[in-house]
Amino acid sequence: MPESRHVAIIGAGAVGVISAIEALREGHRVTLIDPGDPGGEQAASYGNAGWLSSHSVIPPAEPGVWKKVPFYLMDPLGPLAIRWSYLPKALPWLIRYLLSGWTQARVEKTAFALRDLLKDAPLLHRKLAEEAGVPELIERNGVMHVFPSRGNFDNDLGWRLRKRVGVEWMELNADEMRQREPELHPRYTFGVVVEEAGRCRDPGAYVAALAAHALSSGARLVRARATGLKLDGGKLVAVVTDTGSISCDAAVVAAGARSKLLTASVGDSLPLETERGYHVMIEHPEVGPRSSIMASDAKMVANWTDRGLRAAGTVEIAGLAAEPNWKRAEVLRDHLFSMFPNLPRDIPSSRIKMWFGHRPSMPDGRPCIGHARASRDIVYAFGHGHVGLVGSARTGRLVAQLLSGKPPEIPLEPFAPTRFL
Repeated sequence: MPESRHVAIIGAGAVGVISAIEALREGHRVTLIDPGDPGGEQAASYGNAGWLSSHSVIPPAEPGVWKKVPFYLMDPLGPLAIRWSYLPKALPWLIRYLLSGWTQARVEKTAFALRDLLKDAPLLHRKLAEEAGVPELIERNGVMHVFPSRGNFDNDLGWRLRKRVGVEWMELNADEMRQREPELHPRYTFGVVVEEAGRCRDPGAYVAALAAHALSSGARLVRARATGLKLDGGKLVAVVTDTGSISCDAAVVAAGARSKLLTASVGDSLPLETERGYHVMIEHPEVGPRSSIMASDAKMVANWTDRGLRAAGTVEIAGLAAEPNWKRAEVLRDHLFSMFPNLPRDIPSSRIKMWFGHRPSMPDGRPCIGHARASRDIVYAFGHGHVGLVGSARTGRLVAQLLSGKPPEIPLEPFAPTRFL
């Protein structure tokens, strides 16, 4: 294995820019390839809720979820919606999705794997933020989950599995919750605080700062859209883009929801789907949470960011090309008003910002991290679903270890791209 390689990293989102920083640390030469601005509004990381939830180890599909599919198809505004027009194309992915959560044992396997990937993530991100000169953007002050009743918590398989994998939390009764969050609606009577977790105060600015740090450390940024990978005798020779080929001897595919075309160009047909996500943000809100809150009934996160009070969550399966359904963002807005009754209902529309983007998701809830079958010069790092920002710190380290031929710091078998091939 050569000591230093020219690595082309496709995608300047959270995973891509941290992979660049870590590859530079290993002594490699790095070219970042992305048509957009790192951390810009087009990027999935820009729209992230801002949670650094190292306990987000439960995949989207759990046992019995297949019973809910008819409701997903009938309710275009529900927490998980599937557009009828896209159903034929999504069906193979949906079948894998349902099978991945068919038994508790399968869900548990994913929980243990994701725990390895996410553990200590707030600390890793804090160190990166300090390196990039923006330590204030990462806070390690815990996050809160709120429930209408203790029973809602006790009946949740996810929390039992979190305990199995070593997640710890503090339980709060209604009075203790109200002391911490006086603006929260009184219908929430039970809460848990996961103190190990943290938050990012501005995901877009954080990714932009990491990219600037990578560039100041020697990386180069090429504004282009990668369309394929070029091999010669099993060795990578170039990344093909819409503006020409970029010669390199190693590549990282970290293009999020647009990675599928790139893996297919070297013979790996992987079941990557876009979970279309929305967020709504109220600028200069009069009231809101003191900490980051996940509401169990709304299936969304409310987080106070430097740009405003942001609510994000829910999933829509409708592909990369369909127009946004902005009513889904309006539902998030209405949930915010419901969670915090003292938020004025007459906030001018100019202060309410809505965003739409694409989460890259594998059907089993685990990203693809590993080598392409065609060449060990190609490393895949995509498909993180709901844990893209929190999982990016360790993913970047793993990418650099794979590029340098070093043993990965966690077992990569659960994330191997070959599990689908």
